Amino acid sequence: MRATSCLFALLLLTGCQRAEPAGEDESGDGGSAARNPPYASNEAAGGSAAQNPPSTSPKAVGTTGRSTGAVSVDFQNVHFRIGPGVVLEVRHVQGALIPSRPGLPPTFDDVGSYSLRIDVGEVAMTPASLTSLLNSRTFNYKGAPISDVTVTIEDGRVKQKGTLHKGVAVPFTIVADISATRDGRIRLHPQSVKTGGMPIGGLMGLLHLELDDLVSSNRARGFEAQDDDFLLQPDKLLPDPKISGRLTGIRVDGDRIVETFGSSPPARATGEGRNYMHYRGNVLRFGRLTMNDTDVRLIDADPSDPFDFSPKEYVRHLVAGYSKNSADGRLRVYMPDYDEASRANLRPASSGH
Repeated sequence: MRATSCLFALLLLTGCQRAEPAGEDESGDGGSAARNPPYASNEAAGGSAAQNPPSTSPKAVGTTGRSTGAVSVDFQNVHFRIGPGVVLEVRHVQGALIPSRPGLPPTFDDVGSYSLRIDVGEVAMTPASLTSLLNSRTFNYKGAPISDVTVTIEDGRVKQKGTLHKGVAVPFTIVADISATRDGRIRLHPQSVKTGGMPIGGLMGLLHLELDDLVSSNRARGFEAQDDDFLLQPDKLLPDPKISGRLTGIRVDGDRIVETFGSSPPARATGEGRNYMHYRGNVLRFGRLTMNDTDVRLIDADPSDPFDFSPKEYVRHLVAGYSKNSADGRLRVYMPDYDEASRANLRPASSGH
């Protein structure tokens, strides 16, 4: 039972991350009260000011000056395409973009230049997305102990089917409960384990398997065995941009696995749009432009469904949309969903004067 418990643990390598203390040095507020010009050219002037997104966060983040510290974020109803067939569904989160390189701001053109710290809010993932994540990333390496993973939800629990490779290939099915630990990890507690129709004790003896045989091969990927449970530290599991935050709850909600961050819900959304990404404070770079004292809001042009957005292909959305600038330098960008970007043209028609 204990040895195969770890097999199921591999299932829940989701987008939530182990809690990390949000130190004051992350906010990097810059300390300057003077307002700087909102846009500065990285190269010769040429990029459109529409190439920048907005954000707000519940934690203190500097909002003035030219600091390359954290940029506050507020995301609502956004589906992030983070990998092939993998979508992280943001219901509503607030936090910050944390620069990955000292002295350099987050840059939209390089998703490795920042990480997303979630302070409060909820994100979700479908079993189909989790299946894609496990097969295309988590177990996509030579000698992986598990392959051909399929994830479903059954009676409020998570069910995983796959093949265990340990001398011989053995099909398995595990059904488990999910919960969050006090220190922000995911606890997986198996309720049912089936392996090729054989009793688990007999199978383990036949294959000469010990718990350490499985754990040692995956410990670097965030696994820890504890009694019959498995604890996950999935901070290395998602592709860039990395996501961190203190996980305080996880549950099955219909056909979704939902992760809760923080001890209180996000502040009520304000401003334009029902589906949006808002970035605010410090410096943010995109295309040929750098925005100081950032205030940019990316707004879904079609609020009837969630904002389908690809961070790696933000330009695809940008060129099909249009922007509005205010006198005080705020930028609002209206964008189509990912699948509509190639054929959409949201720019207002010319007045014909």
